[in-house]
Amino acid sequence: MNSARVLIVDDEPQIRRVMMTALAANGYQAYQARTGEEALEALRNEDPDLILLDLNMPGMGGMAACKEIRAVSEAAIIVLSVRDSERDKIAALDAGADDYITKPFSTNELMARIRANLRRVPSLPEQSEAVIVSDELTIDLPARQVIARGHPVRLTPKEFDLLQYLLANANKPIPHRKLLQTIWGPDYGGEVEYLRVFVSQLRKKIEADPARPQHIVTEPWVGYRFVLPPKHG
Repeated sequence: MNSARVLIVDDEPQIRRVMMTALAANGYQAYQARTGEEALEALRNEDPDLILLDLNMPGMGGMAACKEIRAVSEAAIIVLSVRDSERDKIAALDAGADDYITKPFSTNELMARIRANLRRVPSLPEQSEAVIVSDELTIDLPARQVIARGHPVRLTPKEFDLLQYLLANANKPIPHRKLLQTIWGPDYGGEVEYLRVFVSQLRKKIEADPARPQHIVTEPWVGYRFVLPPKHG
């Protein structure tokens, strides 16, 4: 997928230059913006597949920009930050990021993360019709549509991939590592905080009571399980 379009959002010219050069050398179409405001403007003119977003920028700031971008775009968002705490990572993922890289990083690491976030999840067995989970929840995989309590729910691509994989393995506990390596890629496995954030977001969108989930349940010390009610008749 090396013809993918990548938007670099960073206020430091030298970092933008290095990343532009590396992306071009790897066959990507690269664009740049210096601030969150410029990034939102670029979104209107370009349709990037992936956004590299620095958190420490003047003006709007990276976290606010991440939320604004996620509200209007389905592009993969990789946050770049000098901060390495779990709290910072969770805040960025909560704001809509798909991945988080701590500065300084190597070009090879950056390219590996970009490839991972552009890859499509291996296709699952075709579902020919919508799955009616309950009176309140319908998941139409072919149409990539979710209807909860009578209203369509907007999921990010990563959220949909996670939900689809859980549903394809309904009623089976799936370990954290398996989920991470399937949805994010084979180089992942220890980023359990990613799953906590994405599962929490999914629960807010599809569960009647996210604090007491009926569909996406936690398997303590293991992972998560999607609960499908038994079929009648």
